[in-house]
Amino acid sequence: MKYLIVGLGNIGSEYENTRHNIGFRVLDALAKASNLIFNDGRYGATCELKIKGRTLVLLKPSTYMNLSGNAVRFWLRKENISVENLLVVVDDLALPFGTLRLKPRGSDAGHNGLKHIQQILGTDNYARLRFGIGNDFPRGGQVNFVLGSFPPEEEKILPEKFERAGEIIKSFCLAGIQLTMTQFNNK
Repeated sequence: MKYLIVGLGNIGSEYENTRHNIGFRVLDALAKASNLIFNDGRYGATCELKIKGRTLVLLKPSTYMNLSGNAVRFWLRKENISVENLLVVVDDLALPFGTLRLKPRGSDAGHNGLKHIQQILGTDNYARLRFGIGNDFPRGGQVNFVLGSFPPEEEKILPEKFERAGEIIKSFCLAGIQLTMTQFNNK
């Protein structure tokens, strides 16, 4: 059984450690923990993680955030993966920093990456792992906030949050979304 795990972010060193790139960083941590290396390909960098008879295709789109749907559609088709086996890891302003929430579907909540995926796939019925980045910015400062870096005290906490996100991703693929939400969403 195959799964497509998409970490949303923007390519380029100027975006590398920004809040908006948390999806890339979660997948980087998951790949590193299994000694995997991403390979550049069409519409993004990928690697395969195999766990207990399941294949997880990890994808970091190279399309920039606002065109993420193109990469998602291409890799779903290329790997013959159904939307039910799609999980998108995304930054979320509505959640406090470090909060992780798995959802089976939902609106784009103003997130341009999710908006494009929904537009291209024609559905919002796909799982997403929302990674809280907080919303400590002045009115009108949202763009600078999401494209800014985490302060040192938050950066220090990120590795344990990345590890937890990896556990959620693996559980999603092994135990299914309902059991995973029950186990992880209220912790």
